[in-house]
Amino acid sequence: MRRALYLLHRWAGIALGLVMALWFLSGMVMLYVGYPKLTPAEQMQGLPVLRAGPGCCVPLADALAASGLRQPAQWRLLQVAGQPRYVFGDGRRLAVAVDAVSGRRVTAVDRDAAVVEASAFAGGLPARWLGLADEDAWTHSRALDPHRPLHRVAVDDAAGRWLYVSSRTGEVVRDATAAERRWGWLGAWLHWLYPLRGGALDAWWADIVIGLAVAGSALALSGLVAGLWRWRFQGRYKSGSRSPYRGGLMRWHHLVGLAGGTLALTWVVSGLFSMNPWKVFEAAGPRADRQAFAGGPLRADDAPEARRVLQRLAADGWQPRLLEWRRVAGRPVVLVQAVGDSFLADAEGRRLPPLDESTLAAAAARMLPGARIAERQWLHGYDAHYYAREPHTMGGQRERPLPALRLRFDDAAAHEAVIDPATGTLVQLSTRPQRAQRWLFAFLHSFDLPRFLDARPAWDAWMLGFSLAGLALSATGVVMGWRRLRGRPRRRAVLPFQSPQETS
Repeated sequence: MRRALYLLHRWAGIALGLVMALWFLSGMVMLYVGYPKLTPAEQMQGLPVLRAGPGCCVPLADALAASGLRQPAQWRLLQVAGQPRYVFGDGRRLAVAVDAVSGRRVTAVDRDAAVVEASAFAGGLPARWLGLADEDAWTHSRALDPHRPLHRVAVDDAAGRWLYVSSRTGEVVRDATAAERRWGWLGAWLHWLYPLRGGALDAWWADIVIGLAVAGSALALSGLVAGLWRWRFQGRYKSGSRSPYRGGLMRWHHLVGLAGGTLALTWVVSGLFSMNPWKVFEAAGPRADRQAFAGGPLRADDAPEARRVLQRLAADGWQPRLLEWRRVAGRPVVLVQAVGDSFLADAEGRRLPPLDESTLAAAAARMLPGARIAERQWLHGYDAHYYAREPHTMGGQRERPLPALRLRFDDAAAHEAVIDPATGTLVQLSTRPQRAQRWLFAFLHSFDLPRFLDARPAWDAWMLGFSLAGLALSATGVVMGWRRLRGRPRRRAVLPFQSPQETS
């Protein structure tokens, strides 16, 4: 059995050592430079102020009819290329724009319009069209599918940004700075095996990542077990060492493996769990109904009219950059978004106060009619399950406002809902398996408890230290594997898979 384990570790290391080394290396890059994304704060900075100018805005019912969509889930109004534009969609496959002045559907966005929008988004800086991309290295996100193909436009700002403009709606949907593009090749693009995305292997990308992670877990586990078997906890080898290896890469590989093998194992296993393999983190039973939480679908006949809302907001001194129609607790309202502020407005455009606890709880109860709210908790600070990350990190674009109301249900899946009272937004919805994934993936992969994230630079030293140990472990394995494949002779004293009796 021991020899079989040794052989498994040897040949798995030869096959996967380079992949593991690149995972550790790219993971260190991702600590500081993430995959390009357009955060809500970046979007607000780029969008111009919405104003009720001449002809703005055609009634929502007319715009919705012009869109050709029956019941879109998203209704928004923003400024595109200097003109107000409605955008309707489902957030997954469809995005349709309607000119808010003429009421005509936008059928296509050409390169000139894309350059105008990119320049306006960048504050009037010069911009140049780079081409049309259905999917490139920085646009693999499925959230961009409704907007493809994308116009890629370079703007002459200090960050050297590329702005990606939707060919469907004309809005900027992603930005990628020069630093993100430069480091991204060695970071996220490599870490997530994005060379396999967008091509012939795209359909199998997830399965390949899961398969490699499973094999990497077997490699790390077999190495840890083999390393412990080879270590003499009692007595020593003839060399006086507790390790059978007298020097060179084998000795370093053994010692680093003993010191950091457990972390290497948990890190690659947690990476596997990030993929939700075989749907292990999906809960059985009824799912929460988000439309029930809202109190029903959006309807044009009772939705606040854009012109009236914009006029009142301007009179009150607000500078909105994006309006989004919503139904909150059964009431039609408008979510007003500006730089550094978001709030709900009524049909007259008046700012509404935050929703009270009873209203939020009643709305949440409709999501799971067969369950009871077992606990209510106001969050005034972050905890292990509700916290913010830096924008460049995976999920860092998700806003986590405070205060927030957490509601725990007594259903089989133990649903938890976190709601922002200022906007009525269901900020976070999780089940018991998803909260387990939070620990098995997010914590083990990046030690992201708020108290740890606040303890910088100690957190950086810890993350870089164990990543360097994993890189050293993988790199020494790569060199040894290369030597074995080349048939390089080695001294008997450093043979890696001899029994302790042979060397004592």
